[in-house]
Amino acid sequence: MGKQLNKVIKRRRLKAYKDRKKALVKSGAARKVASKSEPKAAKKAAAKKPAVKKAKPVAAPIEEVAAVVAPIAETAAE
Repeated sequence: MGKQLNKVIKRRRLKAYKDRKKALVKSGAARKVASKSEPKAAKKAAAKKPAVKKAKPVAAPIEEVAAVVAPIAETAAE
């Protein structure tokens, strides 16, 4: 039963909203000025910190890898 009541309330609210907007257009009232929102956007952009990039580990040279692998291969062969 509550669901049917909700749609009636929604219709009433929508009608009131449309009436307010029509009255605003007829009165010629000024809309929100876009210049007021620009400083806020600038503050948000300034507040962000740049992302810190982590250094990638440097791959070991081939000689170092060969020096580590050779003794392991010898012990495995024995």
